[in-house]
Amino acid sequence: MPKRSLPLSGDGLGWSPRKRITVAAAGLAVLLALAAAVALLIGRTAAAGSRAAAPVSPPSSTSASAVPTTVAGAGSVAKPPPLADPVGFAKAAATLLWSYDTRSTSHDQQLAGMRAWLTPETKYADWASIAAQVPDPVLWSQMADQDQYATAVVTEAHYPSAFKEALADDPSAITEAYIYAVTVTGKQRIVWREGGAGAEDRSLTLAVQCRPNATCSLVSIAPTVVP
Repeated sequence: MPKRSLPLSGDGLGWSPRKRITVAAAGLAVLLALAAAVALLIGRTAAAGSRAAAPVSPPSSTSASAVPTTVAGAGSVAKPPPLADPVGFAKAAATLLWSYDTRSTSHDQQLAGMRAWLTPETKYADWASIAAQVPDPVLWSQMADQDQYATAVVTEAHYPSAFKEALADDPSAITEAYIYAVTVTGKQRIVWREGGAGAEDRSLTLAVQCRPNATCSLVSIAPTVVP
């Protein structure tokens, strides 16, 4: 594998110390954002405490999946599928984050395509954690020189036990933001010029927003995997 090849996996492999510090800072921000989401679930916010709402359970993960199409003007980046199921949407989002094609997509197009998955509710959106998955423009250009691309296969996704326990403690609290935590595992395959290839196992936890009667959107990426 070429020295400067870099999968969009969020593990920071091959990044400079400065880049790793930047990603670590972004990860801390994501952790705080997820902590706030958990606080909503366990009724620690005043708004959640005062809101009268019927109990809500996590949507079933048996909804039919939708095949993403590409985002206009975003190269090969997939368009967010119209799913109302957090688990199904998280699987699609993980596939997005573990896939890229520098042969047909520029650095700016990759970011634009990924941003289309972000929740429009700025109060909850953590774009920094998602954008941190993309190498800087210089490294992206070097990857493009090698015709590097990656594909992904998701093998499993589930609600973490901590999330389910918090929801069981206060089912109505989730109605404040309808943000669900989903842990996804899978495999990423990377290919580059002259027959080079490699594969790695991947796992991450996503915060996904799925309000009633609306399609899901991506909120943030956790810096570590939640069991």
